[in-house]
Amino acid sequence: MTDTQILEPEGRAIPYAVEGDGPVALVLLPESGLDGDALGVVAHYLAEEAGFHVVRIGTRTSSGGSATTDERRQDTADVIDHLGLDHAWIGGHGAGGTVARTFASAHADRVNGLLLLGVEDEDIPLAPVIPVLIIQGTDDDITPVAQGERLQSTAPERASIANIAGADHRFPATHPIETAVVIEEYLDWD
Repeated sequence: MTDTQILEPEGRAIPYAVEGDGPVALVLLPESGLDGDALGVVAHYLAEEAGFHVVRIGTRTSSGGSATTDERRQDTADVIDHLGLDHAWIGGHGAGGTVARTFASAHADRVNGLLLLGVEDEDIPLAPVIPVLIIQGTDDDITPVAQGERLQSTAPERASIANIAGADHRFPATHPIETAVVIEEYLDWD
């Protein structure tokens, strides 16, 4: 696995890791409370086996506790700018997916597509035009399959959904290869 680096704009310590140097850039954001390594095996597979350029951006801790969605969106923009990525797929697990959705809405011109791993029940519309892949664990009681299906139904012409059978909310960590293969096969058409 790769070493975590720290970007410190305006005194904020934002952890991130970069793996692979392929032509398809993918930014992954973990669930709140889980560090960037929660997506480490998925990222490593996508970098090494699928040939993607993968950036994992962890969650900083603000002085008031956990970083807000808006703070995480800004941290994501800062790391992407620091790395010089003009365009990338962006995705995340749980709350990380919510951050990815808000980032895509704010920066649709920089987002090639959206990957959502366990969709939170948030009233955030999908950014227009871009393709969306939703992955859900069939036994996830935190972000149940129905939430992903509801979001997919708002843009059925461009949003696809895949389920990981028997997986709970931690499916990116407990079923990393299955998760990575779904992403690899979906992005293969890009």
